[in-house]
Amino acid sequence: MANQRQLNGGDITISANNPKFSDLLTSPTLFLAFGFGSGLSPRAPGTVGTLMAVPLWLLLSQLSAPLYWSIILVAAILGIVICGAAAKQLQVHDHPGIVWDEFVGFWIVMPFVPQGPWSLALGFLLFRFFDVIKPWPISLLDKKIGGGLGIMLDDVIAGIAAALVAVALNYLGYI
Repeated sequence: MANQRQLNGGDITISANNPKFSDLLTSPTLFLAFGFGSGLSPRAPGTVGTLMAVPLWLLLSQLSAPLYWSIILVAAILGIVICGAAAKQLQVHDHPGIVWDEFVGFWIVMPFVPQGPWSLALGFLLFRFFDVIKPWPISLLDKKIGGGLGIMLDDVIAGIAAALVAVALNYLGYI
């Protein structure tokens, strides 16, 4: 990737806005933040990142609820660090390719979607709706809170909002 410079004893700051896959392979932070490369998609990286979260959710869904939620909590907390460091490295707040937050947001909604043939699609669509549309207070959080916390928080809240809708739809008998 062009436009790299050395800082602080060898740390690399990436000033080009769009890293290449080879850049992700040299930076574990970028590799995770970019969802194992899914965030490099030239079109709809958040959607592609959420799709990449699906196979991982299929594995996570086999765990007990306490272990599942413990892993999600750890992923969210680590996401604050990972996404913040990636944004700093790229010198772009909430670069569209940073999709670790999509992983966590999607994983939040899925336990609340009733299991059935359409559950993956429903959870995916509900999460993407809230993540893309960003209704209040998600839009406020997205604009007012910076750093890794801001990157993660709007997607966590989008996941919670999607989960609330799933629960309401289930309660009302629509799903």
